[in-house]
This record gives sequence, structure tokens and C-alpha cells, in this order.
Amino acid sequence: MTFVQLAIGLMLLLGGGEALVKGSVAVARRLGVSPLLIGLTLVGFGTSTPELVASLEAALIGAPGIAIGNIVGSNIANVLLILGLSAVIFPLATTKQAFRRDSGVLIGASVLMLAVVLLGAIGRTLGALFLALLAAYTIYTYLTERRMHDAAALVHEAEAEDAMPRRDVPLWSGLLLAVGGIAAVVLGAGILIDAAIEIARAAGLSEVVIGLTLVAVGTSLPELATSVMAAIRRHADVAFGNIIGSNIFNVLGIAGITAVVTPIPVPSEIAAFDIWAMLGAALLLVLFAATGWRIERWEGGAFLALYSAYLVVQLAPGARAALGLG
Repeated sequence: MTFVQLAIGLMLLLGGGEALVKGSVAVARRLGVSPLLIGLTLVGFGTSTPELVASLEAALIGAPGIAIGNIVGSNIANVLLILGLSAVIFPLATTKQAFRRDSGVLIGASVLMLAVVLLGAIGRTLGALFLALLAAYTIYTYLTERRMHDAAALVHEAEAEDAMPRRDVPLWSGLLLAVGGIAAVVLGAGILIDAAIEIARAAGLSEVVIGLTLVAVGTSLPELATSVMAAIRRHADVAFGNIIGSNIFNVLGIAGITAVVTPIPVPSEIAAFDIWAMLGAALLLVLFAATGWRIERWEGGAFLALYSAYLVVQLAPGARAALGLG
């Protein structure tokens, strides 16, 4: 029964996340919002709504291992699993202009997350700081790209175009789709968290491990769907931009909002290993992308191999204990 609940939760997250993005994008277009702003906000951050709701729910029920593990694990899965799979399907090209600024923000956010994890807790003041940084980054990016309309602006406009419904949607229909998507995500996240806790107890796994793996991958399904479909359509820049934008929002937005609502203690296991894995994945992404400004198929394969190794560390009996990770 628990696995049935898990499957229902995952389907609600995937369907709800997709409906939320498409509905909100359709409404924004009907209201005359520019494709640039839509791509930068609704699409770039909208696919991370399942992570936000799941981390909030976990924090509020006193499961910080799932709340923090979901954020860190989602960023690891976004790069190693989702970007890796997308690159294997079709090499992902980017440009200096589109990548240089956002990759710098991604590394900066990852280092900031490392610092607060090593502190042992994320309080309301730090959460508010995260949100202020996210707002500053978003406003600066929008104003810069609107003025220059460079390659980065074209990427965000392409993200908006890819997220648009395939036919014209009336305003009321877009609103209904967005509201229904939010309801499905909230319901699905609750079901997923409950099922994940039960599975952790039955399998003898910690909530941290479940948050880093099962919950993280489950809440990343909208990013997976968006990036893989973009790769299949040969929209490599959209797949790239989706992952970088999602990872920035996961740290600054999700950790920030969650900490403002309720301060989050950070489990020591995450500080010992997983936050370093998250930073390493971000650095490897930048390294691969900067050599030729594309992720080749073999580099995508390397990402997938590294994620497989990460899962072995998490799920193999005694692997974490053997590494001194609890």
C-alpha cells in the first residue's frame, strides 16, 4: 500500500508541476507579460514548486533530514541525473553570454549553502538573506537582459515558448490549470513525504537518505520532463537553462522560504558528505560546459555514472556507515 501511495504522490507531483507551469505561463501571456520575464520566473522557478512544497511540509512536521536532503539531493540529481540523461540524448550546447553569469550565481549559491550547512542550522535571518539575494539576482537579470537582449535573454524566451500550451488557452482555463496544478503538487507532496517516511522506517534507512534520494528525485520530475523533452526537441539551451535556474532557486528560494517559515536544523550527515557532493557536481558542470561550451554525450554518461555511484553510497547496506556518515 505504501508503494501505491508513493506512485500516486509522484504522479501528482509530475502532473501538478506541469499543469502549474503551463497554466501560469498561459495566464501571463494573456496578461501581456513578456516572454523574457516568463522564462526567467515562471518557468525557471516554477518547475521547482514540488521541491518547495515537499521541503516546507517536511520541515513543518519535524523532518529536517527530508527538508534539507530534498534541497541538496535535488541539486545533485538535477546535474548528474537529469542533465546527464539530457546530454546523452542530445549534446547540450550553451554560449558564454548565457552561461557565464548564471554559472557564477550557481557556484556562489552552492558555496553559500555549504557555509550555512556547516553552521548546523538555517535560521530565519539567513532565510531572509537567501530570499533577498534571489530577488536581487532576478531583478538584475531581467533588467540586464531586457536592455541588452543578448543570448541569455533568448534562452529565457525559448524556455517560455517551450512551456506554452500547444494551443491557445483562455484566461479562465489557464487560471484553472494553474490552481489545479498547485492543489495537485500540495497533495502529492504530502502523500510522497508520508510514503517516504514509511519506506525509510521499513527499510531501516534514515530520513536523510530518503530525502536525498527518493524525495529528491520525485520532486525533480518536472525538471526531468522539461529537460528531456527540450533535449529531444534539440532545444539544448532550454535544458541547460532549466537546470541552472532550478538549482539556484532550490538554494536561495526553497531553503530561504522554508527557513523563514520555520528554522531548519541541518543533519550532520549532510554536512559531512552530501553538501560536498552538491558543490562538486556544480563545479563539474561548470568545468564540462566551459570546455567547448557544451556537454558532450560522454560527459553526460560520466554524470550518470557518478550519480549511480552516489546512489550506491546512499542505499547500499552499510555504505554510509563505512564512510563514517552514519
